[in-house]
Amino acid sequence: MLKSEDHFLEIVNSLFPREHPHMVVGRGDDCAVLKCPASLCMSSDLFLEDVHFRTRYFTPEDIGHKALAVNLSDLAAGGARPLGFNLNLIWPVYLDEEFCRSMLSSMAELGAKFKLALTGGDLSFGKSLGLAVCIWGKSPARQMLRGKAEPGDVLFVVGKAGLAACGLSLLEENDPGLDRYPECVAQHLRPRPLVREGQVLAGIEEVKGLMDVSDGLARDLPRFCRRGTGVEICSDFRVHPEVAFFCRDRGLDPLATALKGGEDYALLGACTRKGWDTVKKKILDCRRLGTVTDKPGIFLQDRELGLKGFDHFEK
Repeated sequence: MLKSEDHFLEIVNSLFPREHPHMVVGRGDDCAVLKCPASLCMSSDLFLEDVHFRTRYFTPEDIGHKALAVNLSDLAAGGARPLGFNLNLIWPVYLDEEFCRSMLSSMAELGAKFKLALTGGDLSFGKSLGLAVCIWGKSPARQMLRGKAEPGDVLFVVGKAGLAACGLSLLEENDPGLDRYPECVAQHLRPRPLVREGQVLAGIEEVKGLMDVSDGLARDLPRFCRRGTGVEICSDFRVHPEVAFFCRDRGLDPLATALKGGEDYALLGACTRKGWDTVKKKILDCRRLGTVTDKPGIFLQDRELGLKGFDHFEK
């Protein structure tokens, strides 16, 4: 087991460098001193046991990866270049040193891919495992904001929609056919933050805004579009084959499942019609979702779908 707070910090320091190009003064004092550009993008997320994950099917490596990945996804939506993060931990007494090293090693591995500095944090005991990450990065020249798309603009998705929600259902059910859905399971346990794609999109003048899709497209589309506008979904929008297979097995509507499902950490974007050709040339994993309309709601062939995504406060 972990002997003391100092023992815990020894593990942290063995995995994350205390000196880093993004820091003037590293961890060890009351405050780190950062090397910051003129404008920062900043975000934070909680990752709590039995709220966002279960140790029954998340490995320690999965937990460390996803806790940082969901924060990197916010920076991706801002088109930002990641710089550093703080990590606050609630640690239960029943977890041992091996669990700690495995979890933090996975987080360190993902952080190293983006040259992230761990600048500090806090540690407390508690009844269950909890991680809170605060992350920041260099803002692009143009901010990628919500509410900028206008009627006639193209809406697109980078990444997959609906996979993670199907993966969650399968894992919660302990479904014996998990091996038939490798991408669904992987998308829920270890999402890939689309940082490079966000930076490329921020450099395309015709792109008007981006948003990280964490609560499902049905919930996030109204947040992304300007008040008083809506969305006409493309009639040829196709869901991922694993989502289609999952829905066929359970008698579900594949499109509704893809639009409602959360935690894919895809990117939702808007661009001018003229800019769509540039977007799809520069971003390979990009699909046209629909068109912004002047009528509120989410429609398919003029029929309102009446969908809404995930909300933490709804039971």
